[in-house]
Amino acid sequence: MSLPNPYSPAPTPLPGTSRSSALRTQLKTHFGTGLFYAIAYVVVIWAVHLINAALGGLPTYFGIHPLDLSSIWHIFTSPLLHANWEHLISNTVPGAIFCFLIGLSGHRVFWEVTTIVMLLAGVGTWIFGGIGTNHIGASGMVYGWLAYLLIRGIFNRSISQIILGVLLGMAYSGFIYGVLPGTPGISWQAHLFGALGGLGAGSFITSDDPKALKEKRVQKALRSQRR
Repeated sequence: MSLPNPYSPAPTPLPGTSRSSALRTQLKTHFGTGLFYAIAYVVVIWAVHLINAALGGLPTYFGIHPLDLSSIWHIFTSPLLHANWEHLISNTVPGAIFCFLIGLSGHRVFWEVTTIVMLLAGVGTWIFGGIGTNHIGASGMVYGWLAYLLIRGIFNRSISQIILGVLLGMAYSGFIYGVLPGTPGISWQAHLFGALGGLGAGSFITSDDPKALKEKRVQKALRSQRR
């Protein structure tokens, strides 16, 4: 995620526009993208749950069945399914918040983070989830998105993102217990591997790096080539 930096140069305005106008347009675009993903997330998981309820819970079969090779592709469907209304509601608000915050950085960043989290959470759960179990719910994604937001500022050297990470860490400190085994019916494996996916995404994606950091990396690469 890359929040607008008030200390960075304003974007070059188009002819006939002011810098402040160009900045307002940029902020409006970022806000709109974040809002789009937050709303889309809520609409999709609620629509799927309504269909699931209408079909008597039959679609929950498409959760992750650990070590069942025929169901490996369920890693893409399991985050959309929820066991009941309480399960759905518990993932709705934090998921929407995190989608909005990551979406502020743009479409590419959102999909990079989401893809990495989904794959690692899904594969990790498929391998370590326990034979005979069925894992469903968006909580693995929620943990991954949160983990990304917690650490991203450290790796892209954004003060605003570091502050955001600290605030989120305090607000959602109780989530740490979700990655620990022991609570019946809770897929701690999805939580753990989703969080690891978020940490991985936060540490190595570069698409939301500030312009100054990107330029510094380019200069460093050029110096290395000259040696």
